Amino acid sequence: MKAIVGLGNPGDQYAHTRHNAGFDTLDILSARLEIPIKKLKCHAVVGEGRVGEERVALIKPQTFMNLSGMTVSEALSWYKLTPADMLLIVDDIDLPFGQVRVRAKGGPGTHNGLRSIVQYTASGDFPRVRIGMGTPPPEWDLADYVLGHFDTQAARETAFSAYQLAAEAAECWLAYGIDRAMNAYNRKGQHA
Repeated sequence: MKAIVGLGNPGDQYAHTRHNAGFDTLDILSARLEIPIKKLKCHAVVGEGRVGEERVALIKPQTFMNLSGMTVSEALSWYKLTPADMLLIVDDIDLPFGQVRVRAKGGPGTHNGLRSIVQYTASGDFPRVRIGMGTPPPEWDLADYVLGHFDTQAARETAFSAYQLAAEAAECWLAYGIDRAMNAYNRKGQHA
């Protein structure tokens, strides 16, 4: 059993914002894997299915970003998983816009969702796919930036390409594990 958690905020006003990169990537995975995300469980909307012989849960927390750890903690318990069996997909302002990075584990950095997960689970041992949003311009408030929408068609296209790449990395993780995903996607053509 494996789980993939896309971090984001519920509600129409947050749809397709920078902070909802995890939700948008999970939507792509849901379509590719033919696993609809519509059950309510563990303070989340969840899709359950199979990829080959592997049982898979796709999870969108509905607790808002700052309480993502509540969902992750409940899902670990419900599905009887270790942190290594759960992949997190998350936006990252410390990566250049459009870049995708895969890591085996790590600290929360500046991300409130990751901070909540580490707090609730007492672990940073979650593999993760980070999607670069770039740093906000100096005149922007950080919260306004991450909760903001992409303002040009070119930016939307760059974000969508990054989400596609992140979805591919998640599929690679499911099939082959974290080392192969890191080797394949930390070198792959990153977006300019």
